[in-house]
Amino acid sequence: MKPFGSQWRFPVAGATVALIGSGCAAVLILTNPNPDDYADHAGQQLVGLLTQELCRSNGLPMLLRMWVRDCPQIVASQQQVLASLAARFTTRLNLGVASVYTTQLGGQDLAPGLTLPRVKAVTFAAAGQFVMMRSESDNGRLE
Repeated sequence: MKPFGSQWRFPVAGATVALIGSGCAAVLILTNPNPDDYADHAGQQLVGLLTQELCRSNGLPMLLRMWVRDCPQIVASQQQVLASLAARFTTRLNLGVASVYTTQLGGQDLAPGLTLPRVKAVTFAAAGQFVMMRSESDNGRLE
């Protein structure tokens, strides 16, 4: 005859694991970033990318370089516009506990002779965090 306590070990352990797993899943579902969170993140990333692309010595045409004094500040002031632009060109794969965002944008004319670089980015989002999995820019370079 088995002792009384041994028959309850497996169900209690299984129930404990199931409860902990359910709790972790619930936390991940609640902290799964929504599209607005991603748009803010993408706006920040685009400001960094455009600052690198446009504000270096050969990024802007000569005439614009003479006129623009604080290129990084001008680009940073457009963060909300860039965030809304990214939101329009982003698709979301919602996995419940996480999301995968794919953004494809670029090629739009910002000014005569100045075109927004083409960018494709795949970003994994979970627990309120964003991790860029892959990005491609105009020159096809993987970063």
